[in-house]
Formats: sequence, C-alpha cells, structure tokens
Amino acid sequence: MMDPTTDNAGNTGNQADVRASLEALRAEIAKAVVGQDPAVTGLVVALLCRGHVLLEGVPGVAKTLLVRALASALELDTKRVQFTPDLMPSDVTGSLVYDTRTAEFSFQPGPVFTNLLLADEINRTPPKTQSSLLEAMEERQVTVDGTPRLLPDPFLVAATQNPVEYEGTYPLPEAQLDRFLLKLTIPLPSRQDEIAVLTRHAEGFNPRDLRAAGVRPVAGPADLEAARAAVAKTTVSPEITAYVVDICRATRESPSLTLGVSPRGATALLATSRAWAWLTGRDYVIPDDVKALALPTLRHRVQLRPEAEMEGVTADSVINAILAHVPVPR
Repeated sequence: MMDPTTDNAGNTGNQADVRASLEALRAEIAKAVVGQDPAVTGLVVALLCRGHVLLEGVPGVAKTLLVRALASALELDTKRVQFTPDLMPSDVTGSLVYDTRTAEFSFQPGPVFTNLLLADEINRTPPKTQSSLLEAMEERQVTVDGTPRLLPDPFLVAATQNPVEYEGTYPLPEAQLDRFLLKLTIPLPSRQDEIAVLTRHAEGFNPRDLRAAGVRPVAGPADLEAARAAVAKTTVSPEITAYVVDICRATRESPSLTLGVSPRGATALLATSRAWAWLTGRDYVIPDDVKALALPTLRHRVQLRPEAEMEGVTADSVINAILAHVPVPR
C-alpha cells in the first residue's frame, strides 16, 4: 500500500503541474492576442466549470482571434459558425440527409459536434436559430427526428456578439443568456497595447496563421479533466455559500432591476468562484474569489428597469453597489 503522505504529495505535485499548464495558456495566447488576460482567464474558468462564454465588444477587438488562439493552445477540435440573418437551425445542429444508394436517411452532423464552437456574431441571427443552441448548451446533446445525439467532451460554446445598439442585431432571449456561464466584455485596447498590435502586423503577423505566430498546444483534454477533478474538491464553507446567496438575493430586491439573478445564477457564481480559487493556488474559496467573478457571472442575468437605464445605470454598477453593501463573511 502506498504511504498516504507520499500519495498526498504526489497529488499536490500533479495539481501544480496541471495548474501550470493552464496558466501557460496566457503566455501562449499572448503570442496572438495583446492585452486580453481577463478574457483568457474567463475562458479557462468556463472550461473548468463546463460552461459557455459570451464575448461582447465592438467589431475589430480580436474576439474571434482570441477563441481561435485558445483552441490552438489547448489542442481542441474547433469549428466556427458565422451567424447571419438567413442561417437555419439545421445549419448549426445538422440534419437528416437522404442517401439514394441505400434509400435511407442518415444524419449529417452540424458544426456543433466539436469541442469548441465559435458562434461568431450570434446576435445577428433571428431568435429561432439562436434557440437551436439551447439544447446543446444545456443538455450537451442534439435531438434530430426524436433521436438524441451526444456532443463530445469537453464542449464549450464561445459566442461573440456586437453591442445591441449596433444595426442588424437581435437581442438574445433571457433563457439563452442564462445558459452562458460568463459574459466577458472585450474593451478597446490601451494606447500601448494598440501600438504593440500594429507593431506585430508591421513585422508580418498573420492572424489567420497562428502556427506561424508560434502558438503551440500547451494543454489538452486530459489536463482539463484533471483540473476539473481538483476544482470539484475545492472546499466551500457554509459562510461562503450564504454570501453567494445573499448577493444573488440582493439583485432581486434592487430597485434598479426588473429581473434579478435566479438560483441557477447563484450556482454558477459558486462554481466560477471555486474554479478561480483553484487557479490562484488554493483549495478553499474566500470572499475575494466571489467578488472577482461576480461581474462576469451575473451581469447578463439581470435586467435593468428602463428608467434606470435612461439615467445611465448599468448592470455592472448595480452589481458593484450590491457587493459594496452585502456583509462579507469573516
């Protein structure tokens, strides 16, 4: 029988190696994308929690490039769907195709059958096609003609969207927004970062050729599985659980909101806090972990009152105010 001390040390060492490989993603993706560390971290957290990510930003801030670089650095199968007004649900999920040789219908899988699905500009397609992703995101399967078909594991939808004020966009329905674990905002780069971007392009960087840019796989599905197992063992005290609940309940009582965070949102915040705690090297969750993930986990799960929106109130400002007022456990 193996000595318990040796076993624990071995597990700790293995966890450190897995954590280091996931941390290396930042450096690898930085070879292609400048200055988006928070978004990279959010994508890793989503993978650890088996969740999906909504990336919002104006056109041209490297949302698509960020997801492609992540797929290359993780050695995952990836497919891209450009969402347009004429895209049909079967273009995403797949459909039955008649085979003249066998006189039978066979299933032709759609691009959703992959590890990392890049749903580009998801809010440019009508709600009917947007909803075709709901079953895939929630149940991790696709049902066609009454037959459920399982999706591969890991499976993550990384959807990009332009701000809803932009022409030709369809707001995502609340039910679909709630299926996204995180909503990450991709800001315009700082002056220094923008200079770095242009310098790279002047030196011959080609965003369509990530291999030439030096992006190499630094982790894979096995690392993700080991990391998920470690995250599942991260300790959450009753006080932290109550803190998460109090934050989410406070959104339901906010005078600025018509829709607060549901229990599913509270569960999501607990999950992302555990993943962040593990990534930062701890096997227990502290209040700062909850605060760090509150905005990306909750901002898309609340709905502002029209009058509050007209006064310049944002979802982020409401959540920040709640974080400032809810008592923090000691």
